[in-house]
Amino acid sequence: MKMSGIKMKNILTEKLKSPERTFEYNKEKETLRITNTKTGKGITISLPGIIAGWEQKAEKAVEEVVYYVNEGLAVMGESHILEGNEKKILPVIRSTSFPNESKEGVPFLFDEHTAETRIYYALDLGKTYRLIDQELIQKEGWEIDRIKEIAGFNLRSLSTQLKEDRVAGNIFYFLNTNDGYDASRILNTAWLSRMKEQINGTMAAAVPHQDVLIIADIQNQTGYDVLAQMAMSFFANGHVPITALSFLYENGELEPIFILGRNRPAEEEKK
Repeated sequence: MKMSGIKMKNILTEKLKSPERTFEYNKEKETLRITNTKTGKGITISLPGIIAGWEQKAEKAVEEVVYYVNEGLAVMGESHILEGNEKKILPVIRSTSFPNESKEGVPFLFDEHTAETRIYYALDLGKTYRLIDQELIQKEGWEIDRIKEIAGFNLRSLSTQLKEDRVAGNIFYFLNTNDGYDASRILNTAWLSRMKEQINGTMAAAVPHQDVLIIADIQNQTGYDVLAQMAMSFFANGHVPITALSFLYENGELEPIFILGRNRPAEEEKK
């Protein structure tokens, strides 16, 4: 059965329905917003990414989204504080198209990162997290620099254990702990520098969605093509997509690159 945006909207609405929730479907943007009528807060989900996941994992993909929405709405009604929760403050990577403020119009705390990405800051709540906004900062009187410093320190304490795969003479390293901050590791500049030292070819990276970071040791043109295909595949299937583009890592800087895929014979690669 071919899945459409309308069909997926109907499936999710049925599974998530509650007397305390309203649903708003945007046909043009292919999004569904679920709002808790008691708190006035809600979650907007992009349907194309869910449909892509459904085509691969069927009902499991839908159940994952339902779980994510239920957990997210549950914590939105709670009161959150920074004081005493310093170890739970972390940076998160988002695309530049991600909103700069909450649905209620409260600006988020964020920094520019690359032409494709921004850095937001989050208070970890266990199964989900809350993005730190100006309202939370002002309520507790915290300095913004303090939040950023704590977030950076906590990020550097996260595991950077990698899985390795070799394709056509190129090496690909994957970081995928599913802790919600896999893509955030790309902000660990000291770790990136150490990775650079063990790269024999060109170092590239990708953060297609929040739960994966790819580091590539590119040895030939095929390596660029493979990285581009990986990034697009992950991007299409992630719950929180970031960017399908990859980055070159040179002189401590990340530069977005557009890779035009080509199918070249193996014999040509060896020349």
